[in-house]
Amino acid sequence: MNEIPICQSCGMPMENNEMKGTNIDGSRSDDYCVYCFANGIFTKEMTMDEMISLNIQYLDVWIDSTGVEMTEKEAIEQLRLFLLTLKKWKC
Repeated sequence: MNEIPICQSCGMPMENNEMKGTNIDGSRSDDYCVYCFANGIFTKEMTMDEMISLNIQYLDVWIDSTGVEMTEKEAIEQLRLFLLTLKKWKC
């Protein structure tokens, strides 16, 4: 079973090559999505708190797709722990 890779910056699933960002040589990045990474650099420099604020806007979509109910506060705590597992945010 092939696992769908996730962006190592925002955590978004990259279900096809078009969802993958691009390296400086134009090839597709296996690590970062098209929204986070283009031409070998991050599209926006942001702190983890800014990334959480961006992602939390999609809480309703996540709840609808997973069926897992949680408050915004719970989601922020979960998201912070999740982001710390990704390459961009690992300490």
